[in-house]
Formats: sequence, C-alpha cells, structure tokens
Amino acid sequence: MTRSLVTGGCGFVGRHLADALADRGDEVTAVDVRGKAWRDDVAVQIVDIRDPDAIADAIEGHDVVFHNASLVHTRRSREEDVWAVNLGGTDNVLAACRKHGIRKLVYVSSASVVYEGADIQNGDESLGYARTSQAAYADSKIAAEKKLLAQSDDALATCSIRPHVIFGPGDTRLLPAILERARQGKMKFSVGNGTHLSDFTYVTNLTDALLAAEERLEPGSPIAGEAFFVTNGEPMPFFAFVSKVLAHLDLPPIRGRVPYFVAYSVAAAKETWDTVVRGGTLNSEDGFSRFAVRYLCTHHYFDIGKAKRMLDWAPQVSLEDGILRTVETLRDEPS
Repeated sequence: MTRSLVTGGCGFVGRHLADALADRGDEVTAVDVRGKAWRDDVAVQIVDIRDPDAIADAIEGHDVVFHNASLVHTRRSREEDVWAVNLGGTDNVLAACRKHGIRKLVYVSSASVVYEGADIQNGDESLGYARTSQAAYADSKIAAEKKLLAQSDDALATCSIRPHVIFGPGDTRLLPAILERARQGKMKFSVGNGTHLSDFTYVTNLTDALLAAEERLEPGSPIAGEAFFVTNGEPMPFFAFVSKVLAHLDLPPIRGRVPYFVAYSVAAAKETWDTVVRGGTLNSEDGFSRFAVRYLCTHHYFDIGKAKRMLDWAPQVSLEDGILRTVETLRDEPS
C-alpha cells in the first residue's frame, strides 16, 4: 500500500486529492494548519509547513508527498507571510523529503508562474518564467517551482502541475466570493471588454492529473524535473463563466462593464486602504487586486498537450458539466 502525504490537505484541492488517493487504496495523511478529519481512512495532522521540524516529523514514513499547501494572496501586502509559506514551506518540504528518503514529490504550482501581465494564448511549457513581478504570490510560486524542479535527481524525483482558475464542489475562494457579491446585489458589472479568454480547471481533472503524474514519476523517469499545464482546455471569457453560474442559480445577471483603467484604479485604492488601515488582509479575495484586474483583461489560456502525451491524462469532466456539478452543491447553501 502506498503511503501518501498531502500538504494543505484540508483545503479545497487538498481534500479532493486526499479523497482520490484514499479511494485508490492509499494510506493517506493530510497535513494542514487547521482542519479536522472528514473520513476514517484519511489521517489529519495539524502542521505548519513553516516549521521544518514539524513537517519533517509528519513526512517521515511516507512513500510520496504531494505538496499542495500555499498562501494565495495577490495583493501587494503581507509579502513576508506569502514568501514564508510558499517558498520557505517548499524548502522545508524538500529538506524533509531528503532527510527521510522520499523518492517522489509532486508539486501543485500555478499557471501564473509564466504570466507577465500580457496576453498568453495557447501557451505551452516552452514559456519561460515571468521576468517582471506581478505579485508576491506569483513570484514566490516561481521561486518554489524553480527550486523544486532543479532538485530532481537520482534520489528524489520531482515534477510540477500548473492548474489555472480551479473550481468545483468545496471551493472556498473563487465562487463563494462571487456568489456573496451577487446575493448582495454587487455583481452588476464585468471588468474590461469581455473578450479576453481564460482557462479553467475542474478540480477532479486536476486531481486526476496529480495521480497520473505520481504513477509515472520515478528518479530518472521522463517526467522527473518537468512541469505540466493542466486545465480543462476550454477557454472562455471569465465573466461568461460567471454568468453561467449566476444563471444556473437564478441570480441577477451582469448588466454592464467597467473599463480596465477604472477597475485598476479602484483595485489600487482598495489595496492601499487594506494595507494602511488593516495591515493587509489575508484570505480575502473580492476580485479587487491589481493582479486580478490585469488577469481579467488579458488572454491567458494554455496548451495541455504535454500533460496529455506524457501523463496519459485528459480532462474527464467538461467545463459545462463541471459548472453543473458545482452549482448543484451551491444551490442549497444559505444566501
């Protein structure tokens, strides 16, 4: 029986991944800074990956580590916290894997590692890392992925999966924030001209890719040291996606558009206010960071051919079916 550990295992993606591993018969440990057990065959440990001794103790005795934990914060505040979790935590996970002879480490990265604020259309893995800073989140994910892939060798095989705009049942960030605004009557306007295409990733398509990567990953294998874009491969405008969700939930539709320069100015003001008055609020995504506005007003969709070829993977849940499955779980939530 494979003994698998998932960092960030009690969050949205981590929980789906832990479920998939347990369903295939693994002995699974989910480590996170908070959370509680949700099924008998997944052990939960409360661990802060910034603590090198704690994460080393948790990783001991496992066969494979899925490093999923990260701090998603796209505002230009609390940068030390973002770097401490995203890069410092990755350093600690790598050191723990070395210490305990772990031979497989699969990293959940982000497509934002190649984003420079300009259009990406059908981008593939030949794209270099972004050379201009967009946000500490993206910068720290670049640094972490670089280090992790560079350390792939005959003792420890590593690879990286790069999803983009993950959604699905159990989402705690993207759709809950959108629906809260819609139910408050605040989701009246889209940003930009509405023509820029974005990729989306249904969560089980991502977990399928993570399992496929682990099954093929060994020291010296073709995928060791490699990165893979993983999305649904069905790009569409971001607010067209939002409109589909709102329509399925019988919520008021988006009726107007805000120009980019207006949205960007508002985002900058809100970020400044949040930093000065509140010290920078973590885990608060209302769509208004400068990074998010730039994202909404550029194309960013990716070629998933490498993952299909080398991982023998393909998305099994279409974008439309993913929206329907997600909406069913949201329909009965209190407004």
